[in-house]
Amino acid sequence: MSPILLFTIVISYFALLLLVAWITGRNSTNDSFFIGNKNSNWMLVAFGMIGTSLSGVTFVSVPGGVATNNFFYFQIVLGYLIGYMVIAFVLIPLYYKLNLTSIYTYLEKRFGINAHKAGAFFFILSRLVGATARLYLVISVLQIFIFDKLGIPFELTTLVILALIILYTFEGGVKTIIYTDTLQTTGMLLGLVVCIIVIVKAMGLDFSGALAQMNEKGYTKVFNFDVMSGSYFLKQIIGGAFIAIAMTGLDQEMMQKNISVKTIRDSQKNIISFSVVLVIVNLLFLFLGGILYLYASSKGINVAPDDLFPTIALSDTFSGIIGIIFILALISALFPSVDGAITSITSCYCIDILDMKRKEGTEKQKRNTRLKVHFSIAASFFLMVLIFKAINDKLIIDFILKFASITYGPLLGLFSFGILTNRKLNDKLIWYVCIIAPLIVLALDVTCSPNWYEKKLHMSLGLNQLSESLFSGYKIGNELILINGLFTFLGLYFISEKQKGPAAALIAEQKIA
Repeated sequence: MSPILLFTIVISYFALLLLVAWITGRNSTNDSFFIGNKNSNWMLVAFGMIGTSLSGVTFVSVPGGVATNNFFYFQIVLGYLIGYMVIAFVLIPLYYKLNLTSIYTYLEKRFGINAHKAGAFFFILSRLVGATARLYLVISVLQIFIFDKLGIPFELTTLVILALIILYTFEGGVKTIIYTDTLQTTGMLLGLVVCIIVIVKAMGLDFSGALAQMNEKGYTKVFNFDVMSGSYFLKQIIGGAFIAIAMTGLDQEMMQKNISVKTIRDSQKNIISFSVVLVIVNLLFLFLGGILYLYASSKGINVAPDDLFPTIALSDTFSGIIGIIFILALISALFPSVDGAITSITSCYCIDILDMKRKEGTEKQKRNTRLKVHFSIAASFFLMVLIFKAINDKLIIDFILKFASITYGPLLGLFSFGILTNRKLNDKLIWYVCIIAPLIVLALDVTCSPNWYEKKLHMSLGLNQLSESLFSGYKIGNELILINGLFTFLGLYFISEKQKGPAAALIAEQKIA
């Protein structure tokens, strides 16, 4: 397929996003940027959050994992449902009751300034590392199939893409990305459905026939009943629930959109409807993975899992239309996670680190500060992507993504301690607990082999080795995030005492909420 045609499509797509940004970003203020003036339509927020949750990595990695992991990923998705119910009926009422712009303000109200700063710091660290890793992986696909063929270097591709994201988010912020995410989620879902239909027809099958062949291969197995396995269904479901609570309910990017909705009731409808649709969409991605492997097997295609979808979609076997749809769907899956990450990190830094809401200054002065932060965050994204490019090793990227996930442990521990107990923390010691707890988990989870220089930082799972030796082969799965949060919770308990006074009143308020 012509790289010039694909390049034209990418540029045209960005032009449409810029048009939407221009329309929605007019007369925007700092409140528009941070929380959309608390006037966002809950249905648009719910639909757009699908694209933010999935990302471009999900678009290629979930289908690519079907051959080795069957449909086991769906166990995690079922766990998400439980987590989203906790968000809807515990966290959302709390955030609205306290009228928060940044959800980490709750930590200051409950524990003090250090808890607030710690929560913001770990969110920024998690989002910066995780979002740039996703950005790198998707830009790599675009680079191979489009920009390398046009002689455009990787660095210039990254710079231009980030510049275009800055252009459509720097003014409107959340107010704009509510609409651009809706547009991009539409593109992603249409691309997903069309690709499934085209590939099924290319094999001369209907959907029931494709499903029957997937059953024969064992791809459609959903539940793993091997209690010793890392993908045992209870571990996956419990882990999925806590992943949803931590990475959505305690994540400023995701909650920034939710609290931009006018009422608690509408925000709850947003979370519930979003979670139901997300289950269906993930099931479609798994079905896509099954038919991709059936097609690859019939054609003798043997590539890495993450390269399977782009290799088939952009091959000469299909007409140009599926390649165009794939590229549109891929960039539609990528940008909701990146634009939202840059916007939310900017908001978090301005509100939680710089304390912009309480500092004196004109709207114009605060806007100028916000713009400087916005451009600085984008520059940080650029540097991080170049670091990933220099490493050029997916094993290291997987490790850093896991590290980004581990940093949600302090957030899970802080929020759960605040909601579930009535104890007061020693504010001066909070940072020590929030740093030491994830470092302990990281040290247990990852150990370097003795000859790591020759093996390019080859990683082995120390925590799994420990658990297997102690518990007769039991492997740690997605419950790792729960272990991480538990370490933080216990550490916070040791630096706490019973509390009376103003904070006790806050605890009463949050229970009412």
